[in-house]
Amino acid sequence: QVCKRKCSEVHRCTPCKQPRCAIAVPDGGLEHDGTGGEEAGSNSETGHCHLPLCPVPSSIFPVINCFVKRALVVNQKCLLFLPPQVLSHLTVKERCLCASLVCKYWRDLCLDFHFRVFKKMQNVTEINISDCRGVHDHGVSSLASRCPGLQKYTAYRCKQLGDISLSALASHCPLLVKVHVGNQDKLTDASLKKLGTHCSELRDIHLGQCYGITDEGMVALVKGCPKLQRLYLQENKMVTDQSVQAVAEHCPELQFVGFMGCPVTSQGVIHLTALHNLSVLDLRHISELNNETVMEVVRKCRKLSSLNLCLNWSIDDRCVEIIAKEGRSLKELYLVSCKITDHALIAIGQYSTTIETVDAGWCKDITDQGATQIAQSSKSLRYLGLMRCDKVNEETVERLVVQYPHIVFSTVMQDCKRTLERAYQMGWSPNTSNSS
Repeated sequence: QVCKRKCSEVHRCTPCKQPRCAIAVPDGGLEHDGTGGEEAGSNSETGHCHLPLCPVPSSIFPVINCFVKRALVVNQKCLLFLPPQVLSHLTVKERCLCASLVCKYWRDLCLDFHFRVFKKMQNVTEINISDCRGVHDHGVSSLASRCPGLQKYTAYRCKQLGDISLSALASHCPLLVKVHVGNQDKLTDASLKKLGTHCSELRDIHLGQCYGITDEGMVALVKGCPKLQRLYLQENKMVTDQSVQAVAEHCPELQFVGFMGCPVTSQGVIHLTALHNLSVLDLRHISELNNETVMEVVRKCRKLSSLNLCLNWSIDDRCVEIIAKEGRSLKELYLVSCKITDHALIAIGQYSTTIETVDAGWCKDITDQGATQIAQSSKSLRYLGLMRCDKVNEETVERLVVQYPHIVFSTVMQDCKRTLERAYQMGWSPNTSNSS
């Protein structure tokens, strides 16, 4: 019915009676399934007549309309013989919202991954299949073989995918510049070696929570991809200082580096001082990271604009003071759950003229004094995170919000107030919430 509405201009014809199991065949006659074939033959005694196939018109919807009419006559069995190429002429919207409603077979055709992606495969340069649990290695491999111009591939949380798909992409898509495959447990060093061999143009790779990769694969990757500018790893338990050293030696253009939760130490991190273009560094939850290494990285990487040191208990007030003094380009400093006190915040306000964002959440020794003095002395500060700094009184924060409106103060109460304000601005009210 949906298809008929879209094709109201098509000439309507009264279908002839046909046998229950008759199926249209290309020669214009009818084919039977072997049950009651003789009774189903076309003759004057039974009143049945053959319905020849309609010629394919220039527009696709008349063809679909014809198939729908015929389906009503032959009990929908002819739909099983609809060539998938017929539906390929429809737009994605027409397939998903119209043709897919005709029957289950058409729905499966219209929503099939291969059918949707491969229609105009030659022009595909970017694909994102994140969270698509129904896409498997063979589907991605087929896509790769038909998309030699693919440049960006994203597949977060596709745990069903493994080395077969990523290796196929590396082999068939040498122009890849971005590969984000975070949280794929089945990936191993084999696919990283393929990327290093075939994808020398690679500039951005995300391998967070890919637990099967090791230093062997990482070294092969960075040796073959010297143009890398962004590299992010997270909780890759078999990636150690050897990988960090290889990254620093073979990828001089790196601007963004992340090793959150990886078993690297200060001995590996110190090699990052060779990356003179480094602007964003994520060193969250590095178990063996000392203050001297962090200070040396800040001194040597003069373009560093964002430094994340959250969950590092060794970072103290002295380290933060040196960061404030030496980080001439630094704009963001994240210190959640570090071993700092008010002196760290006071030093940032006193020595830094560039830092705009400071997050000191869950630092139990921060008090009203530190929050007040950094707000008073800093000319650049625009955001101060004080979440669960329990020694900072909410009354003090309320006063600072009024005195320094250009600074966003983040506490549990302040964040709740901002959320409520946005809800009111969007038309929400407690009365409407209760009624619903």
